[in-house]
Amino acid sequence: MMQAGTLRPVLLYDGVMKINENNYDRALNIRTSGRDDSRMDSHRHPYEPTPYSVLERLAHAGEITRSDTLLDYGCGKGRTVIYLSAETGCRSIGIDYNENVLEDAFRNLKNSGMEGKVSFVRADAGEYDLPDEVTACYFFNPFSVEILRKVFRRINDSYYRAPREIRLYFYYPSEEYDVFLQNEDDLYLSGMIDCTDLFDGFNTREKILIVKRYCSHGRKKFSTKMKMIRISF
Repeated sequence: MMQAGTLRPVLLYDGVMKINENNYDRALNIRTSGRDDSRMDSHRHPYEPTPYSVLERLAHAGEITRSDTLLDYGCGKGRTVIYLSAETGCRSIGIDYNENVLEDAFRNLKNSGMEGKVSFVRADAGEYDLPDEVTACYFFNPFSVEILRKVFRRINDSYYRAPREIRLYFYYPSEEYDVFLQNEDDLYLSGMIDCTDLFDGFNTREKILIVKRYCSHGRKKFSTKMKMIRISF
């Protein structure tokens, strides 16, 4: 297993350091690129991996540490959990209902040597009981809001069994996700990791929302005012 925080394959273009997706896959000894829509339907979205540049920004934001257990909803081939465990030292669980991409995930796990930190589960997200050790959850628009509602019921069930702060990370959130989050009383928006500079153009959806499951006796209204987290190297 590699030492946490040491992974950063890059290429140089005109003196500017840029992340190369294939180099990251090679460094981790995994294959996660490409889109898979073999099990897509009206509620379940295709597999598309989070860009490594975004994952690197999350890893270096200081949000996830070796004391955390991260759960990736719609993990696909396992890029997010393998990378974040390798980079931050956290434990990770990936769940997906699609057996096709999970075959690749298990193969990637074996090849990466991360078996002691990462595990995968085939499950319907809406029916999956969140393990009580999970402290962080990651979403890249894996399914419809209807399934997301079921997921939040499971998250709440776990919270009531074992009260704790649960952090939720939403990359490239859809408009439907935004509306849902703003109407959940037990959630508040604590920050945002800006990713607009990582890609050409200026797409305001290129961000990671940091949402927390409230864990005090009072309630804090979900607000669009937030702490902006910017990472530089």
